[in-house]
Amino acid sequence: MGSHRLLAIHAHPDDESSKGAATMAKYAAAGHEVMVLTCTGGERGDILNPAMDRPGVLENITAIRKEEMAQAISALGVQHHRWLGYVDSGLPEGDPLPPLPEGCFALADTDEVVQKVVQVIREFRPEVIITYDENGGYPHPDHLKVHEVSMIAWERAGDPTYHLELGEPWEPKKLYYTHGFIRQRMKMFHDLLLSQQQPSPYEDMLARWEEHKADIMARVTTQIDAAEFFDARDAALRAHATQIDPAGAFFATPTDVQRRLWPTEEFELARTRVSTELPETDLFAGL
Repeated sequence: MGSHRLLAIHAHPDDESSKGAATMAKYAAAGHEVMVLTCTGGERGDILNPAMDRPGVLENITAIRKEEMAQAISALGVQHHRWLGYVDSGLPEGDPLPPLPEGCFALADTDEVVQKVVQVIREFRPEVIITYDENGGYPHPDHLKVHEVSMIAWERAGDPTYHLELGEPWEPKKLYYTHGFIRQRMKMFHDLLLSQQQPSPYEDMLARWEEHKADIMARVTTQIDAAEFFDARDAALRAHATQIDPAGAFFATPTDVQRRLWPTEEFELARTRVSTELPETDLFAGL
């Protein structure tokens, strides 16, 4: 089928490792060109791994997260990575929610961000783009911003009247939402742990899903068998040592069990300029 180009747009370092990582590793290994575009430096992310909650980490978080990102990209075998250069907005907490910090990504001028994303698209020329849905995957302000600018950039990148100084127009052919957190998958792993009389770290997440009654699986159009690359995904996750607790939910179910019970990663074809038959098993179907 020849070589294709895939661009994944993410909010923070570590998002690329928790959402569609094995799929990116699979396509990169098959000779396709894969780029991750990270919009912020993740400066305001909490230190979620107790082993990294020590002196010197928070003070140097910007440099540490850049190094973690480089290690994650290497683990996935992805050939290209770009920083968009914005500052993490943080996840507001409290009631009422506090205002977003001045100068953060979520408050950046939307057209300014779109121009930067369009420039990346025109330079890299991907046929396929991966981004977040209208809820951001979860409603972090930076994830919502990624959705907004991705959808505008999808329209503008090929427009010959839009900022030609950003490069020769390029029209991507397909745009997907990545759905990294599937309730049915988590429930399967949760029930398995309980049947083995083991504690389950999935309980709180499942309770939140019940509260919102969200069924993302009903939106999935495309499942990629990426089981062979779950080890690469896990290595990329572990590279983000400030954010990923090795004793946490990402690693609660052994990889061999995941391969057997749920070997796929899930996506939703949100926009397409080519004909394709649903459901799909390949992001490049129809190209």
